[in-house]
Amino acid sequence: TQVVARGDTFEVLYRRTEWFRVRTRRGVEGWAHEREVLKARLPDGSPFTIDRGDRAGFTSHRFEMGASLGDYGGATLIGSYFAVVFNEQMQLELTGSQFLGDASNGYSGTIGLAHVYRPDWRISPLLTLGGGLIRIEPKATLVQPEDRTDQTAYAGAGVRMYLTRRFFLRAEYRHHMVFTSRNENEEINEWKMSFAFFF
Repeated sequence: TQVVARGDTFEVLYRRTEWFRVRTRRGVEGWAHEREVLKARLPDGSPFTIDRGDRAGFTSHRFEMGASLGDYGGATLIGSYFAVVFNEQMQLELTGSQFLGDASNGYSGTIGLAHVYRPDWRISPLLTLGGGLIRIEPKATLVQPEDRTDQTAYAGAGVRMYLTRRFFLRAEYRHHMVFTSRNENEEINEWKMSFAFFF
């Protein structure tokens, strides 16, 4: 056990959950709990603070990640997404999904833009627009049909709701247009709920 006297200094090396790896002025390294580190003051006299994630971070952050569950044209949808945030209202999103249906299974990957209206609100509306690829694998018993890979474009809308710290929920609807090699294109409706976090 080491003690840092009042008025003495120590260096924070890194953080693991609620524990901080610190080094004293004499070069002794050890772990200190968050409640002890928060008692420290910076050289200018201001209090030491920890970025836990809050509403301000929800309004303005750099990245998002989330896992989704929903419905894709009547099939069960499981997916995830990653977003790079350009500013408070615009972000680029990459989405990967798998859908499991009675007649077919499949995968989809999309890239698109999302515009967040009023990011300072706890519940913020958003609009999405993008495109990607969809691969459908029909289920067959007698004859094995060919797998189909087609291009798709989508437009959608939704809301995101801040929960606590770095976590939020996102509910979204997307209308997909699938450009097939046949005479008719297909339209697919997607509904999903995502549990996500920002950093």
